[in-house]
Amino acid sequence: MHLLALVEGAVAAEIERKFLVTDASWRDQVERTQVIRQGYFGGTEKASLRVRLSDDHAWLNIKSATLGISRQEYEYPIPTVDAREMLDNLCETPLIEKTRHYLHHHGHLWEIDEFFGDNAGLVVAELELESVEERFQRPAWLGEEVSDDPRYYNVCLVKHPYREWA
Repeated sequence: MHLLALVEGAVAAEIERKFLVTDASWRDQVERTQVIRQGYFGGTEKASLRVRLSDDHAWLNIKSATLGISRQEYEYPIPTVDAREMLDNLCETPLIEKTRHYLHHHGHLWEIDEFFGDNAGLVVAELELESVEERFQRPAWLGEEVSDDPRYYNVCLVKHPYREWA
């Protein structure tokens, strides 16, 4: 689950950088893994609305539709039975299916998403930061940054799955 900056009177913010992964050497450092299934409801030009199911937890998530590493994000727990019904009956298809791997590298938590289904073959690493200026050490397996490329946003992968890219 994403870390959100929730302070009374403040806007929930996510500061996230996204990168391609160049090889599988990160696998030896994985601390835990979870399978995620998520779907999107018809979004607007201002925000996306998704439901996410992982193990026995589920969330509704609203994220601003802005490019870049800093966006507004709100996340709320919901019953898993509701999430399953929404995924099966209300969300756009294809659903996003991925395995998320968690690992630490020089004091930062990295989330590596390995996609399946219509997005099979895509592997991206995400890093959440406390500030836009926060520095971090790049792991050897880290490739090109794609934070500003909307094709790699999960909401876009529903409409233009990775398997359809030229």
